[in-house]
Amino acid sequence: MPAPQTQISAFISADTRALLEQYAEAHGVKKAWLIEVALLHHLQALKELPADVIIPPRLVLARASAERVLQRLADPEAPTPAMWALFADEGGDARR
Repeated sequence: MPAPQTQISAFISADTRALLEQYAEAHGVKKAWLIEVALLHHLQALKELPADVIIPPRLVLARASAERVLQRLADPEAPTPAMWALFADEGGDARR
């Protein structure tokens, strides 16, 4: 016997709806199933992971901070030796 179900309603952006519909169509799944699985996955992550490792899907920055981010993206700093070591594969150098 299937579990009892209830309907919820939520306002989402047009962009989110388009992504939902594209994914559901491309993978042959129902939107309701996809929403329930995504919500369960998110709630489980919130329950089990420390709050400081949860990265929100949207970040709101002050204008000055956003300008610094854009500048860093346009002109990134060279990787440090510590970064090379972090991204190196087990067999050697990440620069290959």
